[in-house]
Amino acid sequence: MAIDYNKLMSRKFERLEHTFTEKDTILYALGVGMGIDPLDEECLKFVYEDGLKALPSMANVLAYPGFWAKEPDTGIDWVKILHAGQEMIMHKPLPASGTVEATTKINEIVDKGEGKGALILSERTVRDAATGEDLCTLISTTMARGDGGFGGPAVPSPKPDPIPERAPDITCDLPTLPMSALIYRLSGDYNPLHASPSVATAAGFKAPILHGLCTFGVATHAILKTLCDYDPARFHRIRLRFSSPVYPGETIRTEIWREGGAIAFRCRVVERDVVVINNGYAEVS
Repeated sequence: MAIDYNKLMSRKFERLEHTFTEKDTILYALGVGMGIDPLDEECLKFVYEDGLKALPSMANVLAYPGFWAKEPDTGIDWVKILHAGQEMIMHKPLPASGTVEATTKINEIVDKGEGKGALILSERTVRDAATGEDLCTLISTTMARGDGGFGGPAVPSPKPDPIPERAPDITCDLPTLPMSALIYRLSGDYNPLHASPSVATAAGFKAPILHGLCTFGVATHAILKTLCDYDPARFHRIRLRFSSPVYPGETIRTEIWREGGAIAFRCRVVERDVVVINNGYAEVS
């Protein structure tokens, strides 16, 4: 079964409602590494209920539509898909608890050609269920490696954000814990690739890997720490490309460049000197 461009573009997603508590907000923050140093008063704001704040990147787990690409009517070879990129636009800070609703839609499908795969760009808007106010917009890029050549229109692939060739202006090293993936999965992504050694080995990895969106959360933490004084209201936008997996327990170094009013960044694993997030772009105030 192949992708039917018109059918997939017009796919309807149900409106999802998601109620989350302060406990959920704390659990998410612990999953992306907040609280590793329990004496860090700034990080404590995200893992302690007294004046609790929500990390902006928690938006990724709110009213998540699930692994819809696995459903037979999509025509997608789901076994061969990869999460290639993610963008998050914050319209206002997330509450520490509450009820949200979200709708998902397909924005575009880029046919890269036979044997080259396809890019599927989907968008989810998360709103406060009580007020109807938009909280954030999330744009995901999925690489469907087995679905190129389905006959889609000639649409150019999104251009990656450039990384300066000079040395970074700021670097920020943040550790992950050996059990980081086991904590993060409790926020909703139960893919056994991140928990089972046998599943990870069968997939070609030496051990379970960290969720890509957990690495996304670490990058968000680095920017929040270095450029926003840990104030979520100053964090407005981030987009990036996933380039390599992280193993729990590794240290993630975020390299940051100030480019006019915008921020360029990438992340690398210190222990292996491997770039794991590339072509990062952020907007802060």
